[in-house]
Amino acid sequence: MIAGINAVKWLRKEEPFVLKRNEAYIGVLIDDLVTKGIKDPYRMLTSRAEYRLLLRHDNADLRLRDYGYQLGLVSEGQYQTFQTKKKQISSCIEYFKTHRVTPSSDINEWLLQQRSTSLTEGLSFYELLRRPELNINDFCKYQNLNYDEEVKEQVEIIIKYEGYIKKALKEAEKMIRLEKMKIPTDFSYDEVPNLASEAKQKLQQIKPTSIGQATRISGVNPADIAILSVFLKKRGRL
Repeated sequence: MIAGINAVKWLRKEEPFVLKRNEAYIGVLIDDLVTKGIKDPYRMLTSRAEYRLLLRHDNADLRLRDYGYQLGLVSEGQYQTFQTKKKQISSCIEYFKTHRVTPSSDINEWLLQQRSTSLTEGLSFYELLRRPELNINDFCKYQNLNYDEEVKEQVEIIIKYEGYIKKALKEAEKMIRLEKMKIPTDFSYDEVPNLASEAKQKLQQIKPTSIGQATRISGVNPADIAILSVFLKKRGRL
């Protein structure tokens, strides 16, 4: 599929479509095959993806449907359904953030029924849902909230695992910054002084499109990346 998309883009003289490592497993697969010089048969294992917490089956549409629509692979009807789902997710999260409960005999009795600790101070639904023994359906029954199952699943994951997801996103942002540091296609690594011979050979062979991709090439160490970055910045090519 990616090869077909990029064949059309090449014919149209457009920039290639590249999925990043934090966007899809196929992005990890292609990046590994390009940068790591795989000689043995390659298997796409989840352990190969450093951002696998972001590459979940439940959020595949949130990660990729915008791309599908831009590329003409998703119909207008499918895309509008997707936009509605995104709005519902945002609406549900906002509801959980803005609605609070204060300690009362009714709420504490309800919490005890859910095998949860009673309240001693006011909390938002958002904070309550972080409790492992509570799930979003408990709240939806209590408040008569009417959301699709897909929306409720996504909201619960976002709220319960917020800390872990934010940490993964922060790490991915560092990688994205390096990916934005493009290396000119006509660049010759022979120009770079003090670059290790192995690094020079690997970079010349693979021709990475960015500093981010260069960091993942086997045989290119952080010192080589630092030397290359400084050289490109001095020459005004980064």
